Amino acid sequence: MIGEKILNILLINHYAGSLDYGMEFRPFYFAREWVKMGHKVDIIAADYSHLRRKNPVVTNDFQIEIIDGITYHWVKTGSYKGNGFDRAKTMAKFVSKLYLNANKISGSINPDVVIASSTYPLDTFPAKKIANLSNAKLIHEIHDMWPSTLIEIGGMAKSHPFVKLMQYGENAFCRHSDIVVSLLPCAKDYLVEHGMDPKSFRYIPNGIVLDDWKAPKDLPEEHMQLFDKLKKEGKFIVGYFGGHAVSNALDLFIEAANNIDDNSIHFVLVGDGVEKTNLIELANKYQLSNVSFLPPVAKLSIPNVIDKFDCVYIGGKKHSLYRFGAALNKLYDTMMAGKPIIYGVDAPNNDVKDFGCGISVSPGDVDGIMKAITEMKQMDTNELHSMGMKGKNAVLEKYEYTVLANKFDAIFKEK
Repeated sequence: MIGEKILNILLINHYAGSLDYGMEFRPFYFAREWVKMGHKVDIIAADYSHLRRKNPVVTNDFQIEIIDGITYHWVKTGSYKGNGFDRAKTMAKFVSKLYLNANKISGSINPDVVIASSTYPLDTFPAKKIANLSNAKLIHEIHDMWPSTLIEIGGMAKSHPFVKLMQYGENAFCRHSDIVVSLLPCAKDYLVEHGMDPKSFRYIPNGIVLDDWKAPKDLPEEHMQLFDKLKKEGKFIVGYFGGHAVSNALDLFIEAANNIDDNSIHFVLVGDGVEKTNLIELANKYQLSNVSFLPPVAKLSIPNVIDKFDCVYIGGKKHSLYRFGAALNKLYDTMMAGKPIIYGVDAPNNDVKDFGCGISVSPGDVDGIMKAITEMKQMDTNELHSMGMKGKNAVLEKYEYTVLANKFDAIFKEK
């Protein structure tokens, strides 16, 4: 039984990163908090991830690197491009190497808790084997709803062998995990249908790291020049930051800029992505002088980006996957910055509405976006500040990583 003792925690995440390597950050943030609590934390991750800014140089399987008190074990899987067969091969290598070395992993780490946390569900099989060998609690953490994402976004058939394999993995973790942790708050009923005990479900979202906000990095000169110019001109700046993908509904943002009848409002998009070129072409087509595009900035500069905005747009295409809920990092960052939010995401959870930290609009509603912008521009400084502070107070209470890590810690120690 796990009591109040110091724990050995093993977190398996194919794509886990760090502040230096880059995304994904969630495993690192939680692990760092658990180390602060006094626990020993080991992360097993692949040597290559498309999400990272850079990848570690790994010569041997299970090569060890210590980062901020966390012991990383890097597994050689090889690189890949895109989402095709080569990426699937790296998944197979990662899972099989862990499964074949389960005895060695159990013996060297001796975990009290094993967390399977890769985006795809197949890591549940080596995790279960390691947990059984170690008499450890098995937790499966869901980031994305695979295979639903493959079917509903990727357009793959349910009969596709890869989809059927992912479904096998999902059914397995639903049936065999002691606890299932989800970033999405409304996934419980679906998971119960696939074999999960209703009492096993826990919701732990992403959040913010206070240290990132204490001494943020300066903005690049290009960004500072634009923001200084806009402020001197007295512009009301409606901002967006993050990925430029179809799912972010940024075409609506450009349409709003084209249709809004107020030249004192300026739209700024900071970031990059597959849709950026198309968005620039759309703005050029409309000959818009009230839209500016800026390159992405380092994660630790995000607080300074949001600070330059008067309000922030966060949108999403209407999609069936949102039935499970939304978990958007940029939402928590914007709340932490104390900025009002124009929120166009159709999901059953809506922090903007619940905490009164912005205005919600329907996905696809350009008029609604324009109306929300105009309404915010007409507010005085105190009203805008009050709206933004509602979000900041909520995020500090509910979505700060120390708070979230304590929720995990309570799960670890459940009898």
